[in-house]
Amino acid sequence: MAAAGVDMAAAAGAAGTGMAAAAAERQGPCGACPAPGRCAYFVERKKRFCKMIPAAGKRFCGEHGRQEEENDRKRIPCPLDPKHTVYEDQLQKHLKKCNSREKPKPVYFVQDINAGLKDVTELPEKQVPISSLSKEELQNLIIKLKKASNGLELRLKEQILSHQALEEALSDPKNGQSAFKHLKQQASILGNMEKLHLLGPGRCFVEFGAGRGKLSHWVDVALQNVENVQFLLVERATTRFKVDGKHKRRDSVFERLHVDIQHLCLEKVPVLEKKKLPVVGIGKHLCGAATDLALRCLVESYTACSGGENEEPAPKRSRTDQTEMASNNSAESNEDDCKRVAGIVIALCCHHKCDWTHYVGREFFKSVGLGPVEFHYFQRMSSWATCGMRETTTKSSTNEESEDQTNEAEEHEQTLSKTENGSDTLQGIFTVEERKEIGCLCKRLIDHGRLEYLQHRGYQAALQYYTESAVSLENVLLTAVPSPSLIPEPTT
Repeated sequence: MAAAGVDMAAAAGAAGTGMAAAAAERQGPCGACPAPGRCAYFVERKKRFCKMIPAAGKRFCGEHGRQEEENDRKRIPCPLDPKHTVYEDQLQKHLKKCNSREKPKPVYFVQDINAGLKDVTELPEKQVPISSLSKEELQNLIIKLKKASNGLELRLKEQILSHQALEEALSDPKNGQSAFKHLKQQASILGNMEKLHLLGPGRCFVEFGAGRGKLSHWVDVALQNVENVQFLLVERATTRFKVDGKHKRRDSVFERLHVDIQHLCLEKVPVLEKKKLPVVGIGKHLCGAATDLALRCLVESYTACSGGENEEPAPKRSRTDQTEMASNNSAESNEDDCKRVAGIVIALCCHHKCDWTHYVGREFFKSVGLGPVEFHYFQRMSSWATCGMRETTTKSSTNEESEDQTNEAEEHEQTLSKTENGSDTLQGIFTVEERKEIGCLCKRLIDHGRLEYLQHRGYQAALQYYTESAVSLENVLLTAVPSPSLIPEPTT
């Protein structure tokens, strides 16, 4: 037994010696360098060198050779967009294909054509946040707001409609609560379009702020058997999960315009230049200044771009003749504008993102004694109607209610901080209901300026609630169609 024990110990010692020798061979004679013919990369996690055999003349195996090279290369911020980095030795190659590079401007790009205000002297200096206003200053603002709103139609008509094109989707149980809310809004928008006789053949539907293009998708579904229909989807950002692909084999034509509405000249869009189709402007939750840019794009620049460059100058006339011609030309211009734009249907939202520079109702504000300073504060206070100042949810709130609020917050993300909209300093001045009422007044005042802008240019414009507040807190729809008085009567 003793002899057997000695033999086993000797065998174990020999095995241990062999393993140690193999390890030493892999690590090299000194233990701190790789064995000859092995990869020189030290694997920190395993506390040893890599066992792989590199190619002839190489110090590292294929995998660690690339890793070592990348470790030695320097990454620098991309000069076009510092949000991402690039290898310094690959910079020139990257600049040629970087998504942030300046791309050739499309033919319909006209710099700031819909921007509005050109005189920068009219713009106010940097304004202080609402939270920095004294109680007296804030109360004076509220007095001005209520005085300017006096006489306006503040109780909007409910025009909650639906459309048969969405009946199947609305009754599909696979659609969750969030999808159902969007479908109800889209169905009501289509219902209002149908009531205004805007769903028909020979039209070009321009969806502003199109995103995935779902509103245009449902308009197309509603016009399945209608010919000569064109869709232009205006979106400045790159969008994922677009629904455009569903329409490739359909008779209707979908085209995306990757451009900011501020620089879009519809007159120069090739399909409109060629077909001269009447345009219907649509949008679902077109945020803040984007609504004003879209209105100006349709009502002003769509006809301004055509400007008759090759026409000969008219002969000189007397002042009386000039006055009469100016009056006639104004009426004819409005009439032509209305022929070219068949209608406008836009669901409004995010008034706190409005901008005096682009706002189309500046003349209305001035007519009631208001200016850019008041506008600055009113557009911020408009957020009181839907968010920020709301009382915190009590413990008795259900999970379903919390989920609905989350969905609403995602759809209309309010970017104003508590300091900007004054929620920290106003708790003792106004109640929640008073703040909500003030926010609604600000919204209606801003929207009334848009109504007057359209009415002065020959449109019958209206505001209405197109869905319940439980579906969307931003539930006001702006519609406009040419005024009957400007539509020429058929000749006999």
